[in-house]
Amino acid sequence: MLFEFIATIAAAFGMAGLALVITHLSKLAGKRAPKWLIPLFAAIGIFAFQIHQEYNWYDQQVSKLPKGVQVVKTAESTEWFRPWSYVKPQILRFIAADIGNASVQVDNPNIHLVNLYLFERRRSIQKIPQVIDCNTPARADYVIPEKDSNITIDEHVQQTTAWRDLATDDPLFISICTDK
Repeated sequence: MLFEFIATIAAAFGMAGLALVITHLSKLAGKRAPKWLIPLFAAIGIFAFQIHQEYNWYDQQVSKLPKGVQVVKTAESTEWFRPWSYVKPQILRFIAADIGNASVQVDNPNIHLVNLYLFERRRSIQKIPQVIDCNTPARADYVIPEKDSNITIDEHVQQTTAWRDLATDDPLFISICTDK
């Protein structure tokens, strides 16, 4: 975030410098540029850089994902205070699943344990372990057992009451249950 702030300030100074060049060229031409030209160009630099970053954030994050982690859901957003987002909605949140490290329950091959990562612009990444039942299909949060607990994933599945339905066309279901 600090680097983005520094880059935003640099964009403002760069555009203000361009306006300064225009101001000097207008003096050489015998005209006078308006006094508000430099602050206007600085504001344009700030807005242009921030809009560019908002639209490229998703691609930057996806390119940094390790092998085996794939995006399973994106959330596009339009906001009234970002009128340009009505022209092209922005992706400000997405969910990635660690498919490469998903584990299959030994006793029940229809039960998978996978880590989901929730990404949101300007927020820390959240990791949520999930139990996926490919037979039902459903998913539930996996509560990591305490250190001295001997509970297995299968026992956890039987005790879990907070199952949420998972559609068969959901990318999470497809990548866990059908790609194997």
